[in-house]
Amino acid sequence: MSETENAPNAAEPRLLHATVSPEGWPQPKGYANAVMTDGGIIYTGGLVGWDREGRFPKGFVAQAHQTFRNIRDVLEAAGAGPEHLTRLTWYVTNVEDYLADPKGLGKAYRDVFGRCFPAMATVQVTRLVEPEAVVEIEATAVLPAQK
Repeated sequence: MSETENAPNAAEPRLLHATVSPEGWPQPKGYANAVMTDGGIIYTGGLVGWDREGRFPKGFVAQAHQTFRNIRDVLEAAGAGPEHLTRLTWYVTNVEDYLADPKGLGKAYRDVFGRCFPAMATVQVTRLVEPEAVVEIEATAVLPAQK
């Protein structure tokens, strides 16, 4: 490789949208927890049920509950709340675990998001990047237009 190929390129494209990360969270490397467009749309990356120290609780409902809290924290960092959610896409390693305790899962959901029910999809996957994770959720939220 030539020196010019190794040198940083000032014209290299950069992300045009603001990144969002809750205060006190570890800074992600190579990705963003979320981005917000200048139109007020917030897209999270896939968030998992670990705490700020990277620890996962045991069980599907417990991990989902922590994932909901993580989504809420990202939304709050962007100036949004559960009422702004428009979509949740769940990735689960075992759909039977997702279906096993609907009352417990519903209670955990309402504990964090209240009665805000955006469009949702659930997809079973063979595994997630974090080996201990059993659920990962992407969220989209829309802030109202500023007048």
